[in-house]
Amino acid sequence: MSKFKKHLFGEVELTKDLTLLLLVGGLYSLSVALSNTFVNIYLWKQTGDLKDIGFYNLAVVTVQPLTFILAGRWAKRIDRVLVLRIGVIFLALFYLTVLAIGASAAKYLLLLGALLGIGYGFYWLAFNVLTFEITEPETRDFFNGFLGILTSVGGMLGPIAAGYIISRLEKFTGYSVIFGISLGLFSLAVFLSFFLKRRPAHGKFSFTRIVTERKHNHNWRMVTNATFCQGLREGIFAFLISVMVFISTGTEMALGTYGLLNSAVSFVAYFLVSRFLNKNHRLKAVLAGGILLYASLFLIAFDVTYGRLLIYAVSIAIGYPLLLVPFMGMTYDVIGSGWKAAEMRIEYIVVREIFLNSGRFLSILLFLAVIHYVDIKQSIPYLFLVLGGGHSIIYFFVRKIQVEKKEKVRQAETLQKKRYRFQP
Repeated sequence: MSKFKKHLFGEVELTKDLTLLLLVGGLYSLSVALSNTFVNIYLWKQTGDLKDIGFYNLAVVTVQPLTFILAGRWAKRIDRVLVLRIGVIFLALFYLTVLAIGASAAKYLLLLGALLGIGYGFYWLAFNVLTFEITEPETRDFFNGFLGILTSVGGMLGPIAAGYIISRLEKFTGYSVIFGISLGLFSLAVFLSFFLKRRPAHGKFSFTRIVTERKHNHNWRMVTNATFCQGLREGIFAFLISVMVFISTGTEMALGTYGLLNSAVSFVAYFLVSRFLNKNHRLKAVLAGGILLYASLFLIAFDVTYGRLLIYAVSIAIGYPLLLVPFMGMTYDVIGSGWKAAEMRIEYIVVREIFLNSGRFLSILLFLAVIHYVDIKQSIPYLFLVLGGGHSIIYFFVRKIQVEKKEKVRQAETLQKKRYRFQP
C-alpha cells in the first residue's frame, strides 16, 4: 500500500479495492441518474395515476429488505464480491425487462418493482459490507464524501443528457435509448467487479442476535432509530418530487435541468463537507443539515411552481451532504466498535437496511392510505410536512451516541479483524 497525497482531500490511503469500489459506485450512480428518475415518469405517462407509482415503489421497498436478509445469509457462505455482482446483474435485468415490455410496462408494475428491489438488496448489502471492510475510520468520511461527489457528477450529466435525448426523440424511443445505456453501464460495473479482491466469509448468519443487540448497545439502538427516520422521508420523496417537476412543466428537459442544478450544487457541497468537516463538528453538521432539509419543504408544500422547485433543489443539495456524510461516518464507527463487529459486520449492515426500508415502507404505505381517502391536492402538503421531518429527527438520536475517539475505534476494528481471520 502506498500513501496517496490528494491535494483536494488531504492524505488518504488509496488502495486498489477502494478505487475499484468507488468506480463501481460511480457507475451505479451514473446509471441511476440517467434512468431511475425517468422510470417513474415513464410509468406516470402510461398510467397517469400516483397510486400506481406508489404501488411500484412500495414493491421496491418491500422486496428490498427481504432480499437483504437473503443476501446477508449468502454473504456468510459465498464471496461478498459475488453478492455485489448478483445485485448489479439484477439491476441490469430490470432495465432489460423494461426495454422488452416497452409500452406495456404499466401492466407489470409489481414485477418491475420486485426486480429493482432484488437488485438494490444484493447490491447495497454487498456494497455496504465492502465499504466497512475496505475503509478505515480515518478514510470513511473521505470515501463517503468522494462517493457523494461521483454521485453528484453522475447527477449532473445523467438527467440533463437523458432529458435532452428523451425530448428529442419520438414517443418512448428516447426512454428506450436511456434504459439501454443504463444496461450497458451496469454491465461495465459487473466487469469491474471481477478485479475486486475475493472476500469469502464463514460463520453462522446471526440476524436476530444483532437485532436484539439494540437492547445491549445504546449507540446501536440510536443509529437504527435514526436510520428508520431517514427512511420516512426517503420513501415518498424518492418519486414524488420528480413527478411534481414533470407535472408542473410537462417536459423531461425541465426535469433534466432540475437534476443538473441539484447535482451541481451537491457536488460543491459534498466536496466542502468531506474536505473541511471536522469530526468534532459532526453533530452540528447533522443538526444544520436536518433543519435545512425540513425548512426546504415549506418552499413546495403549499405552492408548487417550477421556480420554487429549483430553489428546493439547491436547498436539499446543501442539506443532504451536511447530514449524510457525518451520519454515515458515525454509523460505520458505531458498527466498527460494536459487539463482534468483524464477525457480525454483515448482520449489522442487514439490520441497518431493514430499519431504513421499514421507514420507507411506512412512508409509502401512509401516502397510499391518505390519498385513497383524502383528495390528493389537500393531503400532499401535510404528508410532506409530517413525513419530510424524518431527517430533522436524526439529530435527536445521534446526539445521544457516545462517540468514540477515532484511534479507539480504529484499534477496536483492528483487534476484531485479527480475531476474525478473513480467508485469502
